[in-house]
Amino acid sequence: MKRGKKYLENLKKYDPALSYDVKPALDLIKTFAPAKFDETLDLSVKLNLKKSQSVRDTVVLPHQFRAEKRVLVFCKAEKEKEAQDAGATYVGAEDLIEKIRGGWLDFDVAVATPDMMKDVGKLGMVLGRRGLMPNPKTGTVTFDLKGALSELKKGRVEFRADKTGVVHLAVGKVSMDSEKVAENIRTVVTEIKRKKPVDAKGDFIQTVSVASTMGPGVWVSIKDEE
Repeated sequence: MKRGKKYLENLKKYDPALSYDVKPALDLIKTFAPAKFDETLDLSVKLNLKKSQSVRDTVVLPHQFRAEKRVLVFCKAEKEKEAQDAGATYVGAEDLIEKIRGGWLDFDVAVATPDMMKDVGKLGMVLGRRGLMPNPKTGTVTFDLKGALSELKKGRVEFRADKTGVVHLAVGKVSMDSEKVAENIRTVVTEIKRKKPVDAKGDFIQTVSVASTMGPGVWVSIKDEE
């Protein structure tokens, strides 16, 4: 892959083979030649998983860096006021299902009460491929709409290991204070460790790295996070 001039310049500023403590790694990334926008900081955690194992959950990051999410709630009439009072951007049932079938997807996350899932499930092909399908494992299928929306508004995000056993998650912006991003990283690593399969063997977390949108990755040592 051909790399740009700035990327290659950034590689000269450190030893790509070394691992750094979390905050020094973030401070290093801040010295890289900047892009013309506030780059996102992406965390990659390689896990020691067998094909039969998976890791998936949600986490509330202590420091937010994105605009408030537009939350859509599928529920029946008796739960509509609760959803609206909790801050849902869109609330409805069959009307929203039909709107989505027509191609509308102007929201960031979907929540559904369990009694709506039979109908919402028909949108699997549309919502599933975009990661928008409500799921009990991520707390987005629940009758506790007030609790679910409260966490989503605080910035609850989902993480999951991909087919190669890597968890990818945005944890901040280059413009953020390094210690705040470090706290986000520590929170994610702690939650990932909590989801270690009971039958996992050896070192569960193999490698951790952080990279800005346009920059090279920096290996992060998690010895202090154990």
